[in-house]
Amino acid sequence: MNIAKRNDGRQPHDMRPIIITPNASRFAEGSCLVEFGLTRVLVTASVEEQLPPFLRGGKKGWVTAEYAMLPRATQNRLDRERQLRDGRVKEIQRMIGRCLRSATDLVALGERQVKIDCDVISADGGTRTAALSGAWVALHVACSGLVKQGLIAANPLKYQLAAVSVALVNGRPLLDVDYSEDSNASLDGNFVIASDGKLLELQLSAEQSPFVDDDMLAMLALARQGVAVIFAAQNKAIGVAK
Repeated sequence: MNIAKRNDGRQPHDMRPIIITPNASRFAEGSCLVEFGLTRVLVTASVEEQLPPFLRGGKKGWVTAEYAMLPRATQNRLDRERQLRDGRVKEIQRMIGRCLRSATDLVALGERQVKIDCDVISADGGTRTAALSGAWVALHVACSGLVKQGLIAANPLKYQLAAVSVALVNGRPLLDVDYSEDSNASLDGNFVIASDGKLLELQLSAEQSPFVDDDMLAMLALARQGVAVIFAAQNKAIGVAK
């Protein structure tokens, strides 16, 4: 059935154009510029051969993440200091960190830390999902570098992961929503899915009224379609980075 197109001409099941450009930072061990339509995020992965004191001696590594928006990533300037106190920012970076750790064999990584920095250059919805999808690429590139240097035997990433947003707008589920769609959603969702189809994280928030199981399942079905597109873009990026 043909459903009315969205503001940018997409069908409900369409992703925005996705571009992941590896090696976007000159100095970082792993990096990429990830673009979901007009949302653009620079992601870097920095390898440190030393763990925080509370993790030392545990014979395994650590992956952590930070997330921030540049002051003019949005229409109005964002204050840098205010972002440091923003609960949303802390929640997003914790999500990115725990999802990446779940995908990493921390013992195989060795006693070192990889810090992921996600800096939003331009925000038009889906910044956390774009950031996490790019973070996996940056981490993969950094770990591949460790293998090339002979510091670890094999890439410690156990599986691929990607994240995508789905929202219920005017009673219909829409994949990879932009800011205008997200602002009018009655149900907002973010899905983190592994390459084997298993869910790492599911975030659903009803903005207007409670939702039913069928809404969630319809959104999950769209999310699975979306991450398949992201997986392909990620694979292309890490292939170029080699």
